[in-house]
Amino acid sequence: MIKFLLWCILLVLCWPLALVALVLYPLLWLVLLPFRLLGMAVTGVLELVAGIITLPVRLIRAI
Repeated sequence: MIKFLLWCILLVLCWPLALVALVLYPLLWLVLLPFRLLGMAVTGVLELVAGIITLPVRLIRAI
C-alpha cells in the first residue's frame, strides 16, 4: 500500500517519472526473481546443514 501511495505522490509531482517507474517496476521484478529463488534455495541448504550438524546434540538431549 505504501508503494502505491508513494507512486501517487510521484505522479502528482513528476508524472513522466511516475510512468517510467510504472513500466520499469515489473521488469525489475522479473530480473530480480532468479536472485530471490537462489536466496531461498541457499537459505534452505544452510538450514539443512545446520539441522544435520545439530542433530546429534538434539538426540542426546532427548535421551
